[in-house]
Amino acid sequence: MWKIGNIEIKNQVVLAPMAGISNTAYRQIIKEMGAGLIYAEMVSDKAICYGSERTYELLKMNESERPIAQQIFGSDLTSFVEAAKKIEDYMHPDIIDINMGCPVPKVAVSAEAGAALLKNPEKIKEIVSAVVKSVPIPVTVKIRSGWDENSINCIEVAKICEKAGASAITLHARTRSQGYSGHSDWSLIKKVKESVNIPVIGNGDVTSCYEAKKMLLETGCDLVMIGRGLLGNPWLIKECNDYLNEGKLPKKVTYKEKIEMMKRHLTDLVSEKGEKNAVLEIRTHFLYYLKGLEGSSEIKNMICKETSYENIIKILDNYLNQLDNLL
Repeated sequence: MWKIGNIEIKNQVVLAPMAGISNTAYRQIIKEMGAGLIYAEMVSDKAICYGSERTYELLKMNESERPIAQQIFGSDLTSFVEAAKKIEDYMHPDIIDINMGCPVPKVAVSAEAGAALLKNPEKIKEIVSAVVKSVPIPVTVKIRSGWDENSINCIEVAKICEKAGASAITLHARTRSQGYSGHSDWSLIKKVKESVNIPVIGNGDVTSCYEAKKMLLETGCDLVMIGRGLLGNPWLIKECNDYLNEGKLPKKVTYKEKIEMMKRHLTDLVSEKGEKNAVLEIRTHFLYYLKGLEGSSEIKNMICKETSYENIIKILDNYLNQLDNLL
């Protein structure tokens, strides 16, 4: 059993907060696969403070998703604190997470939030300290290794966050300038782990159960956070737990399992967001689920043109029959 503050975590596999991806329907699937901790997609502190209905919709969660962390991004201390209080009061998550790692220009450049905060360690100290004091639940911080290769400061930032009262640190071991390109430098996760006494969550380039174990062994981190490796492959959560806990090797996911999961995922998303929004949002997921399947290019094109839930289900059923006959 692992702990972040007073929150017990049953295993070492964590879902990353992915904007536009980590909604309730997706998180529910990931939780059923056995994730020890769920991070919801990030929300804007300003949007929370302004009472944005759309943003509050993003906060909605099911009790079955616990333990769950709600993540906030922003740049202003006052709105950070107000947003944290409102989220804790509205949804009662188990953890509040502060995003200091998002690299996208809209956040890190235009809003001077996310990874931009890495350029101002003093401001980091003020924000983390104020948020920790404002809510009765653990506060964690997600960071990158630095703004660019000339300003690697994750060890300094991790120490500042710990001193300010953070209960855990997640390090995506890429710089902001790398975005999602190149490779994450796991040696920095190891150095951060050796520099602080709070739990460290490693993040970056884990796409298999073997890499999950390798990260844990090489870095000594407490937990492994997986994001893009789970796209179209929620089974990876179970594979990681089975391999880490029992040494059980993963089995190849069948095309039937993939198509049935696609149908379930879409159905759940329709229930959560309505047909119109669901059929649009599911397209990204379906592109990943279908990757590598025989004759999937035509199916992708058909689904991306479709706006009806029933018609998409029919397309998937017909595709399943085609694969049965072909394979």
